[in-house]
Amino acid sequence: MQNPAIDAIYQFQQRLHSLLMKRALTQHVCRKVIPTFLDMLVELKQSAFKALASLGKTLGAWKDEVARMWRFSKSNGITEGFHRKMKLIQRRAYGFRNFENYRVRVKVLCG
Repeated sequence: MQNPAIDAIYQFQQRLHSLLMKRALTQHVCRKVIPTFLDMLVELKQSAFKALASLGKTLGAWKDEVARMWRFSKSNGITEGFHRKMKLIQRRAYGFRNFENYRVRVKVLCG
């Protein structure tokens, strides 16, 4: 026998997941999706479960970024990865004597 509360939470999670997985939508489609997302945020914030209310608050704080995620397909993940690798190079080297040595090491490992 299934618990109706858990079933309702699962169904809500599936709807939210499918909504968040949409990518590179046109402006027209985004205008239709955003109100649905905002309605789901209100549902989450009014939930009796503290964890769901907290999730609603968190997603509400990131709603602009979520909307940008739907509209644009580009990400700066590659750049962030290179920055992380460059910081790792600096840490391992305990400081280079001149910038040219650091630049060469970055070009070899990241280029």
